[in-house]
Amino acid sequence: MAFGFFAQGVAFALLVTRIPAIQDRYGVSDALLPVFLAAVPVLAGVGSVVTERVVKRIPPSSVLRWSQPVVLLALLGVGAGERMVVLGVALAAFGLAVGALDASMNMLGVSLQRSYGRSIMLGFHAAYSLGGIVGASLAWVGAHWELALFVSYLPVVAVLLPAALVGSRWYVDGGGRGSGGVASGGEAGSVAFRALLPLCLVMTFAYIGDATVSNWSAKYLKDVLGSSEQLATVPYNVYMVTTLVGRALGDFGVRRFGAVGVVRGGAVVAAVGFAVVAGAPGAWIGMVGFTLLGLGLCVLVPQTFAAGGRLFPGASDVAVARLNVFNYVGFLIGSPLVGALGDAWSYRGAMLVPMVLVLVTLVYARSFDAQPDRYGGGHERSRTADVGRGGNGL
Repeated sequence: MAFGFFAQGVAFALLVTRIPAIQDRYGVSDALLPVFLAAVPVLAGVGSVVTERVVKRIPPSSVLRWSQPVVLLALLGVGAGERMVVLGVALAAFGLAVGALDASMNMLGVSLQRSYGRSIMLGFHAAYSLGGIVGASLAWVGAHWELALFVSYLPVVAVLLPAALVGSRWYVDGGGRGSGGVASGGEAGSVAFRALLPLCLVMTFAYIGDATVSNWSAKYLKDVLGSSEQLATVPYNVYMVTTLVGRALGDFGVRRFGAVGVVRGGAVVAAVGFAVVAGAPGAWIGMVGFTLLGLGLCVLVPQTFAAGGRLFPGASDVAVARLNVFNYVGFLIGSPLVGALGDAWSYRGAMLVPMVLVLVTLVYARSFDAQPDRYGGGHERSRTADVGRGGNGL
């Protein structure tokens, strides 16, 4: 299961880090580029909504099993084409498949966490972060050696595609299918949006913060803090590494302090990171801020998916699919929001907006309470479920 998260991290990083090369290959103008970039998360949101419907009839494991190869083949298609229409088709397939993949992947992660009776979602997302680092590194190699996109992508797809298909043989669905279940504030047989709304907001705010770092850290360090162009590439790498470290250790924190404590701590650390970035007198202090951002933001998304599964134990697949849509909402809002505020006001001031939004997470922290499963905070189950057979694991 962790390999699925890893492969997704590699594929997504290979796409987004080679955007300049994709733009050059297809002759996409600067004016048209934002349309292509926005289309991917929009279509991913559509894919997530469709997956919510599909998993009522088809197990999430089957959706994941077949959406991952589509993502990898669409990535290869992006590198293989020459005409803009090919790029449009490939990105459309990539976006729709990514939405289905993200939703089904997290559905299975939530159901496996329930089977084990302890926090393991952060570990899965750590595998995604590791894949992102590997993918970004492979993209750097391709750019450094001036490899054609197809040549750069082909070996990666040739390795990941069969490995993903083989690994999918061990996917087993848990008990989160359908739309049934009763949740606090909800009705039997449905996922009440009012009960899910706090988690939707947290997901959106977390991805606004993440999009701020991924899209603006280099520009901010160079144009605002006066760093060299080479040093300006470092903050995002630092952010990715600290995200990996935070997620690798985060499950232990949930088991020791509970989900609410970890979410509150992550929100405070992320807010401090944005404050340091906004007030930094120079590049190195700014790097400290981006380091804190990685450590703080990294826990919010995995815990939001896990909380949705706990809130609607009989309809966790539906809850996860709906939460996943707000992943893309935050991504779409984050970059243009900071850019507009930076142009109209100042980029230092713009960094305070995601800081405030992340702090709003503290208002909704109780939504992450581990009831009714009560894993985390010293309330783990005394034994794990047998996930090697039947329908209780992956």
